[in-house]
This record gives sequence, C-alpha cells and structure tokens, in this order.
Amino acid sequence: MDLRYDTTIEAILEHLIANGATDLGRVFGQLFELAMQLEREQYLKAGRYERTPDRQGYANGYKPKRIDTPAGTVTVQVPKTAGHAEEPFYPQSLERGQRSSRAVMLAVAEMYIKGVSTRQAEDVMREFGIESLSSTQVSRATKLLDEELAAWRNRPLGQMKYLILDARYEKARHDGIVRDVAVLSAIGVGLDERRHVLGLSVALSEAEAHWRAFLESLLARGMHGTTFIVSDDHAGLKAARRAVFGAATWQRCQFHLAQNAIQHAPKSDIKKRIGKQLRAVWNASSLQLAEAELTALVASYRDKHPDFADWLENNVPEGLAVFSLPDAHHKRMRTSNGIERPIQQELKRRTSKVRVFPNLDALERLSTAVLVEIDEKWETENKAYIKWELLDE
Repeated sequence: MDLRYDTTIEAILEHLIANGATDLGRVFGQLFELAMQLEREQYLKAGRYERTPDRQGYANGYKPKRIDTPAGTVTVQVPKTAGHAEEPFYPQSLERGQRSSRAVMLAVAEMYIKGVSTRQAEDVMREFGIESLSSTQVSRATKLLDEELAAWRNRPLGQMKYLILDARYEKARHDGIVRDVAVLSAIGVGLDERRHVLGLSVALSEAEAHWRAFLESLLARGMHGTTFIVSDDHAGLKAARRAVFGAATWQRCQFHLAQNAIQHAPKSDIKKRIGKQLRAVWNASSLQLAEAELTALVASYRDKHPDFADWLENNVPEGLAVFSLPDAHHKRMRTSNGIERPIQQELKRRTSKVRVFPNLDALERLSTAVLVEIDEKWETENKAYIKWELLDE
C-alpha cells in the first residue's frame, strides 16, 4: 500500500479520535472509497501512474454515488476506468444490494446497442459512470449476472404455511413488437415467521397455463405445507391455484374485491359508499357477525338493484376466509398488500427508468434482481411477520 493510502487511513483514525462514533457515515465513506480505489488498481493490474506490461486500461476519474449504509446515506466517489476491451469496471464492494442497478444498466445498454431510445439510454448510462459500451461488454456482463440470478430463482424452498400471489405488467419487445408482459411473483411466510420472496416468472399473460407452470415450479423446488393463499380472483390464477393447491384455503384480496364492487355498482352514489359498507363486513369481530352484516347489506340492495345484490352475495364471501385464522393474523392476510407494497411498487420504481424492455430476458433480469434485494433485506429482519404460536390459541 503506498503513502497515499497510509495518509488516508491516518486521516480516518484522527477523525475517529476527534469525533468518536458521532460521524461514522463519513468514516465509512472514506474507507469505502479507499477499498474501491484498491479494487480499481487490481482490475487494471497497475497502481496509480505505474507502467506494467500487464496493465489493462487506465483510471478515468470518479463518479459520485449515494449509497444507503447502516451509518446512514453517504455520497462516495466511485472510480471509473477506460481504455480496455473487457466489461465495464464496477466495484465488487458495490455489488451486494446493487444487483438491480446493474440490471437496469444492462437493460439500458441493450437498448443502446440496438439503437432503441439511444438518447435516453445514454443519459441513464451516465448515471452509472459509463461513457460507452460494446455488444461484447454487455454480453459478458449479462452472462455473469444471469448466472447469479438464475441460481436464486432455482434455489430450494421449504415449508411455507401462508402464500401471497400477484402479478404486474411491464412493456417489453417480443417478436419485433412492444407487448404487455406479466411478471408473476410469490411471497411466503415460513416456519421462521419471516416473509420470503419465493420467485417470479415472466409470461406473456396471466393465463392458467402460465400461472400453473409457475406454481408447479415452486413445488418442484421443495415448497410444501401451504394452508392459506391470498390473491385476487383473476381467472387464470384461480384455475391454476385450484389445480395446484386445491386443499389450501383461499382468501380473495379485500382491497381488490372492494375495487371490483365499485366497478359493479350501478350508480355513482353507491360507488361512493360501498367501500365503507364493505369495511363494516370485513371489520366484524367474528365470521358470524360478518355474515350477518353481509346479509343486511345484500338485503338493502335487493329491491332496487337486484343484480348488484346478487353480485355482492356471490363474491363478498370469498373475502371472509381470513376469519378462519387467528385474529392477530387478519391484518397481514386479509389483502395482498404484503406483496403489492414491497414488491410491486418497488418493481415499478426500478423499471420506470427502462420503460420498454428490449426483450423478455432483460425484464426477467431486472425483476429478479429487485426481488433478490428485497428477499435479502427480509432475511435480516428480527421482527416476526407472523407468529405461529397464535395458531394454537
């Protein structure tokens, strides 16, 4: 290590002596930058200003980047490189928790290589400190990331008592045209009382065949013991769920059910009040009282709006299965919010940079990377998501 690094470490130690643990963010940032500089020299096979026959390219300045750390959010200077034919330099110290950033970069890079939205692609690439890319570089970087993400998608699973299923749509090019493509995803609650992102599948639709293949893949990976499932009532998902998990109790997401009720309401004044009326059913203290509330609600619409009354009578009971669980589990399992908020909203935030994916592989890559990061975060949580001992009460 040269004098430059000795000086940096000495400055960090002096800062710690003067400030103690009150400014760990700055200390972490300086150490992080030092680690990345060392990594760049190892990548280039040469130190600063060093001439060696093995040198590969040269240092090309720095790019500021904000990162979240246990010591808070800090801005670090990420080293850049140029003048080499290998894939772009990206510090390994940034890899963990940054797979989705790499996936965004690769998706945009593919667009850039193919001439799609070139100006937008260049702007996004600059955010990663990358001035230019070749198709060979993109191919190599893609291969490395795909191997890692495929291993996660195919990892073994264990017992998952509760299961939440959902899908969202993204735009991707397929056979030369832009199509709406479904991203099917699943989370489960295991014996460790934590949430786990189980996997995902990119499909051209939510048809039964696609959902069924996805659910069967979860079983093939060892998932078992599922007794309760939450989802919306999409026809393809419903048919696949019955075929694969016929013995499990199904809870229709109460949020989606309320939205469906608003769509079926025959008049604007009914659309405004039906949500509140349904909450009176769902917030009842027992299944018997919920059924009584529903009976009264249906009767209130029977004379003037018989079709709507029939719809309520036939559909709302599908949202009452949660009453078979302990009261403490109701909040978590009455809707698919457990997957909608942490998974779907995060996917939307990350995919917004790309807008239209160059192919299905790019969409699968970024979606998987986002889910891996969420799953790793959940793995470190200490608070239980569901406490199983309540099942014995």
